[in-house]
Amino acid sequence: MSDYRPHTPRTLYTADERRRRDATVWTLVQGVLAPVQFFIFLVSLLLVMRYLATGEGESAATISVVVKTLALYAIMITGSIWEKVVFGRYLFAPAFFWEDVFSMLVLALHTAYLAALAFGWLQPRGLMFLALAAYATYVINATQFLLKLRAARLDESARARLQMECAS
Repeated sequence: MSDYRPHTPRTLYTADERRRRDATVWTLVQGVLAPVQFFIFLVSLLLVMRYLATGEGESAATISVVVKTLALYAIMITGSIWEKVVFGRYLFAPAFFWEDVFSMLVLALHTAYLAALAFGWLQPRGLMFLALAAYATYVINATQFLLKLRAARLDESARARLQMECAS
């Protein structure tokens, strides 16, 4: 007798993971921090671009990148706690492995900005270009997470439809 089982793709969350996700305050924290960080990013991006285009507003642009980096640290730390609560590990849970891998690059570039600023390794324009590189990786990473969130919602909708069909 064959042990063949049809392939069923792994859902993003098991039932227990979904329950833990829905029960933890860290889900709300992430839901609040993500759009706040995105707003900070947009303001900072405008300030950095203004500085690069006109040479004006260096201090405002610099402060905005530092604030954006602090917001990134906050979302990374709380996101790690969320991942531990939901998946049992602080980073690299299979469901978010590649998002976490790319998050490390985002974090490295933002941290490189702070180090270059603190130790005077780059002139202001160089700092702003480093900030833009960090921001480009942030946009890619944010897109990864948005696509994952969309996939989770589609998965949950499909699961609910299937349960309704089975119940009727």
